[in-house]
Amino acid sequence: MENVLRPLIVFGGAIALAFAVGWVVDRALRRMDARHPETPMWGLLRSGRVPLQAVVLVGLLNAFSDETHLARDHQKTVDLWLSLIFTGAAAWLALRALTAVVETAFSRYAGIAHDAARVRRVRTQLTLVRRLATTVVVIIAGAAMLLQFPAMEKLGTSMLASAGVLGIVVGIAAQSTLGNLFAGLQIAFGDMVRIGDTVIVDGEWGTVEEITVSYLVVRTWDERRITMPVSYFTSKPFENWSRGGAQMTGTVYLHLDHSAPIAAIRARTEEIVRASDTWDGRSWGLVVTDTTPTTIEVRATVTARNADDIWTLRCHLREELIAWLHREHPYALPRVTTAQAAPEPPRRGAPEQAGPRGEDGGARRGGPGSGRTPGIPDARKPSR
Repeated sequence: MENVLRPLIVFGGAIALAFAVGWVVDRALRRMDARHPETPMWGLLRSGRVPLQAVVLVGLLNAFSDETHLARDHQKTVDLWLSLIFTGAAAWLALRALTAVVETAFSRYAGIAHDAARVRRVRTQLTLVRRLATTVVVIIAGAAMLLQFPAMEKLGTSMLASAGVLGIVVGIAAQSTLGNLFAGLQIAFGDMVRIGDTVIVDGEWGTVEEITVSYLVVRTWDERRITMPVSYFTSKPFENWSRGGAQMTGTVYLHLDHSAPIAAIRARTEEIVRASDTWDGRSWGLVVTDTTPTTIEVRATVTARNADDIWTLRCHLREELIAWLHREHPYALPRVTTAQAAPEPPRRGAPEQAGPRGEDGGARRGGPGSGRTPGIPDARKPSR
């Protein structure tokens, strides 16, 4: 009977105590979250309830497993697996706490900061710090779990003895990986590009969605994701439309006929721009920038608060101008001329050109070279 009661008491007591601790901590965090709604840390810490219960449960089993008198012949194996599970649960709990602290820090800063660029910069830095800290915690937990095996201790001693050679080999083999790692740190703390920035990379326009220690994800306007190594942004030029301010100037080009009414088009452009909600009120303009034998090039410039607004304003202005020209001034739209050109006017003092001649080479009667006016009888011939 004792052999049955002991395991039930140990396992049942450990499970009940683990759930009780988790419930008490969760209730306390819920009350703290209700008292301080401006701080999201208490609500985020509630996500660590399960790993906390796992830590308490495994810790109690590891402490009182000898009292169960079970698996006495395999007690070392049981203790080994309990230690491994405890290490993994502790690392899990540490990662949940780290995430809560980082998210709280960013939320508090975003609530008091007024510069969107600074907020994106802090977000990028905290995201990278969290990823680095996660990597460190995982490596430490993995190393602690591996060192529980006696064979791994011998392997670690051998690796330390040949640390110099291994360092050279690893440095050569992981050159690109280490380069991306330092490039990620340079991007995060050098303020080159931030999460949420609008960039143009390899001719693709998009928004930086994610930055890690090794790669960067750009979400394009058509919802594609371009994954690029972070070393690209430290070795090649790229356009960052969000750096130094989000406001932008956009252009709209129209190819029109030479007879297009520029003054009327300029007035209509002003009406369209001032009526648009995406115009920031800074400036606008319309000028003729080029001419060809068949058309002229008209350029309209407008300003907006950010890249999205400037794109919307450009498309709206282009559509409205084309519709207005088609309705009010259709002759101003470009067309292909198939009629003959107008004759050149006679120059002052130039000799009079001979008129067209007949088939015999002489001047046609009634023409400029006939010597008489058409419709008037010839005075040299007797009239009947």
